Amino acid sequence: MRTVGIGFYWNDLNVGEKFRTLNRTITDADIVQFIGVTGMVETIFTDLSFGDHHGAIKGRVSPAALVYTMMEGLLCQATMQTTGLALLEVHKKVLAPVFAGDTIHCEVEVTHTRATSKGNRGIVTTTNNVVNQKGEMVMTYTAVRMMAGRP
Repeated sequence: MRTVGIGFYWNDLNVGEKFRTLNRTITDADIVQFIGVTGMVETIFTDLSFGDHHGAIKGRVSPAALVYTMMEGLLCQATMQTTGLALLEVHKKVLAPVFAGDTIHCEVEVTHTRATSKGNRGIVTTTNNVVNQKGEMVMTYTAVRMMAGRP
């Protein structure tokens, strides 16, 4: 019997291969819960009038860490269930703010794969571009992961 939901095996991924996640709309509740559970209670996230008084971004802005973790969550669910072994390295650049009500997704390109020296596993490097509903890239990050090999 086949098991549904198993992620990609490293040796089934090819350099240059591209895929995207499903969309995810960031809600006010997402932001409030995230800043509460992480302790990121910076004024810019908790005071909607902050921008009026300080000239900063106006509206319910999302922490970049929330945007990143939302995309990683979508990727875990779709591409790494039972096959993702370790996140080894991340290089991230935030390009634009994400607000409550914005809908984002991640466009992924495999940029490097290689076998490890022991075990049935490999290292996979991807470039992950987070794109909003307007087609604007709001974040880009490179992730290096250890992934299981095909049994």
